[in-house]
Amino acid sequence: MTAQTVDTAVPAKEKARRPTAWQLLMNNKLAAAGFYVISAIVLIALLSPILPLPDPNATAPADRLKPIFSEGHLLGTDQLGRDLLARLIWGTRVSLLVGVSASLIAAFFGSLIGLVAGYAGGRSDNLIMRGIDMLMAFPYILLALAIVAALGPGLLNALYAIAIVNIPFFARNVRGITLGLSRREFVDAARLSGKSHVAIVLTEILPNVLPIIVITMSTTVGWMILETAGLSFLGLGAQPPQADLGSMLGQGRSLLFTNPMVSIIPGIMVFLIVMSINLLGDGVRDALDPRLRAGALSRPMAVTRIDRRSVPEPAKGDDDAALVVAELETSFETTRGPEPAVKGISFHVRKGECLGLIGESGSGKSVTALSLLGLVASPPGVITNGSARIEGRGVLGLSESEISSFRGGKVSYVFQDPLTTLHPLFTIGDQVAEAVRAHQPASRSDAYAKAVELLKTVRIPDPEARASAYPHELSGGQRQRVGIAMALANDPDIIIADEPTTALDVTVQAEILRLLQVLREERGLALLFITHDFGVVAEICDRVAVMRFGEIVEAGDTATVLGNPQHDYTKRLIACVPKPGQGRAFLDAVRKLPARDKGARRT
Repeated sequence: MTAQTVDTAVPAKEKARRPTAWQLLMNNKLAAAGFYVISAIVLIALLSPILPLPDPNATAPADRLKPIFSEGHLLGTDQLGRDLLARLIWGTRVSLLVGVSASLIAAFFGSLIGLVAGYAGGRSDNLIMRGIDMLMAFPYILLALAIVAALGPGLLNALYAIAIVNIPFFARNVRGITLGLSRREFVDAARLSGKSHVAIVLTEILPNVLPIIVITMSTTVGWMILETAGLSFLGLGAQPPQADLGSMLGQGRSLLFTNPMVSIIPGIMVFLIVMSINLLGDGVRDALDPRLRAGALSRPMAVTRIDRRSVPEPAKGDDDAALVVAELETSFETTRGPEPAVKGISFHVRKGECLGLIGESGSGKSVTALSLLGLVASPPGVITNGSARIEGRGVLGLSESEISSFRGGKVSYVFQDPLTTLHPLFTIGDQVAEAVRAHQPASRSDAYAKAVELLKTVRIPDPEARASAYPHELSGGQRQRVGIAMALANDPDIIIADEPTTALDVTVQAEILRLLQVLREERGLALLFITHDFGVVAEICDRVAVMRFGEIVEAGDTATVLGNPQHDYTKRLIACVPKPGQGRAFLDAVRKLPARDKGARRT
């Protein structure tokens, strides 16, 4: 790859604003649909007293069982001649009132019990939760029937019964989350600051638990409407002449075969209410949780979405390279439109060669590496242009099954933090063996034996004993060596090392770099080494590409780029590497550097 210099100054844009909760909610199409449906239903139910509707309880035997679209009766009449539309709207009003009220009662008391039990812990937690377990030991619908039988039939008693039987669900969910949060560092910091227990629960724990309460409540509102309808269906809820959706279903069951619309109409309303509330609850949960405010609320797919404008051909002379990237562009979808993170970069890596991809944090290095084999989460990620070729074969257009054969086979990754890739509940040997069996027809014993051999290859002491250890029992350097062993499991042609030494101390870092150098020389691997340390680049890389704001601003032989940098950004990066003995002169030299490009911003 020839040296190149790219002007990275971009026009100043309007400062990006964080999307509001309403924008996030509306960005979720299913949640928006649920919101509009339930809003329309609630609005009609609230306006029922002023709507021009006949008396829902007025009987007219002469008009019984009229079909839908009859004159004066849009949805027809029931077996007593009562207008079905009027009874449906008034019954929906009653069912919504009971369902929401019961849900609020259950959410308040259940969440309070869960917060107290989870935060207090110890004997208090044990005593409270055993009482909750006693309630959960009974089938909830039978318990509701027993409570209504004890209190007597009636809509208010049905409300109490439904609320009581749903308290354990809130208590269990909230207690589990609270128990984990109460041991977190930010809660310890709040205690050290002198906050009271009540203040800690209200200001530190409750905001984190609130999304769980919302989604649980949104789910239970639908169930509570169904449960109330069930009690009314059995004659234990709304009493004649009052109507709710359940009593309408119960009264119409005898006419299911002769006049099915009497039952189908309230059944459809129950379905619409429950589905819209559940969809809306999912969207509200996502909008309230700051960790999910990414502008695209859908869950990531198993593959990266590819919507390329063009598929460029590799440059002449790159045909024999192990990895060729041409004009790669990756963006992330937000409420303001696609935001490019990688902007048309091109490079190649030959067998036995090490290319260093260097730049400050957020420059697009890791997104580039993940894009090569379709590992960027979609949504919000999307590859909008470019190509990636491994041994002459384009990989971005392959199916998921085809591209999976490259991952861990032809190409392996070594990530920055091995704890994020190592499973905490499986031993080291089992995980390395799993990497072997994913691409090779080997028995468990043969794969485990090869795993031990790989641990020996990466110079882990006493590999037989370490193979039976769990990730948390190893040091950071040993875990990183395990990551390298997994990368070598299937004799790959290319290794992508994404800052594998950043979190390690100097001595362990030197050992890992030396190990990668030895493996590259012995096996003829092509190594793409991602880092922000010019010292590491100078030690192991044959060539270097400098990234800034998603673009390669300068590239060439390592000695040439480090000895005679052409781009101001490269000069600043090199100057920021302190040299022994400089003292205050180092800071003076940094201050004299050119200022950042005006108008440039991070993507």
